Amino acid sequence: MLRNWRLPAILGVSTFLLISVPADAQDAQLPTVTVAKPVVRDVIDADEFIGRFEAVDEVSVRSRVGGYLDEVLFTDGALVKKGDKLFVIDQRPFRTALAQAEASLASAQSTLAFAETTFKRTESLAGTGTLSVSRLDDDRRALLAAQAGVRGAEAAVERAKLDLEYTTITAPLSGRVDRRLLSPGNLVQADQTVLTTIVTLDPIDFYFDVDERRLLSYARTARERGSALQEGAGALSVLVTIADANEAPFEGKLDFAENRVDNQTGTMRVRARFPNPNFILQPGLFGRVEVEGSNIYRAVLVPDEAIGADQNERIVYEVSQDGSVMAKPVRLGPRLHGYRVIRSGMTGDETIIVNGLMRARPGVKVKPELVVLPQEAAQSAENAQ
Repeated sequence: MLRNWRLPAILGVSTFLLISVPADAQDAQLPTVTVAKPVVRDVIDADEFIGRFEAVDEVSVRSRVGGYLDEVLFTDGALVKKGDKLFVIDQRPFRTALAQAEASLASAQSTLAFAETTFKRTESLAGTGTLSVSRLDDDRRALLAAQAGVRGAEAAVERAKLDLEYTTITAPLSGRVDRRLLSPGNLVQADQTVLTTIVTLDPIDFYFDVDERRLLSYARTARERGSALQEGAGALSVLVTIADANEAPFEGKLDFAENRVDNQTGTMRVRARFPNPNFILQPGLFGRVEVEGSNIYRAVLVPDEAIGADQNERIVYEVSQDGSVMAKPVRLGPRLHGYRVIRSGMTGDETIIVNGLMRARPGVKVKPELVVLPQEAAQSAENAQ
């Protein structure tokens, strides 16, 4: 009997304690989440492609004359200017050939002088009838042959001088030179042996492939702006980022597109040109290029952390004034300014959960802590990569 009397008393006290819990204590028991208004601002859609940098100009340095390599006059990987000396072929055979050509020229000039004197004498005697006209014709023929011999000897001298000049190989353009591919003492075949290569660095080109659907969209965007897809000051601007997250994006302009779409891949190769005064960008580097894919429009932006998933739908959690949570299905767009564009499902006036999604459920009340999102979010290292 004593036990039965105590049980109702204990239940009564417990009920009294539950009823007497103050409202502040109940709020303290609610899960705390961070909420914010979405960012609403003017944006331009951007598409991202993977591509590779290539030099605007690249030259394989060869020798125009054959011979044995005598000197290398540059440091591997150095920056060179157009006209800088790079290699020297052994010049002794070419100096000898030049001396021989000059001697042949002197002999031809001597023969010409004798032929001119003989012709003048024969011409004067033939005028008085002392010598026959046939003798005059023979001397005229000898004079013409001597004149042709001088011209041939002069050409041989010029060719010998040119060959001697070609023994000094200079840089055909300014840029960065590769390592030497041959050491002194090796035989160089004329017009065949590659001695090194030179690539230009400023400006530098970036090549990437665009599918035909987006290519047509870019052309439409350019027409709406009254500009061109490529070429000139009105060309579309692009931004490229490289693997180093500490480097700011580089800005360039589209300046070339192939004249047809590849019928196998359905893509077109496009080129953008970038200024590169500090030589940060190097040929062969991979990069991610962003191309403006629309004109300016008003968009609702939310952090990626505020987006959840419900089966095959993407949702955000809206918090009402009394702290109730409601799920809103949304359609996502590209990532811009560190946020995700919401294509549909939001007006921009909602208060949404941006941190603490795991503690929120539709229909459950939460304790919201309001923060203000900046107009542009800082990208994390992971997103930058």
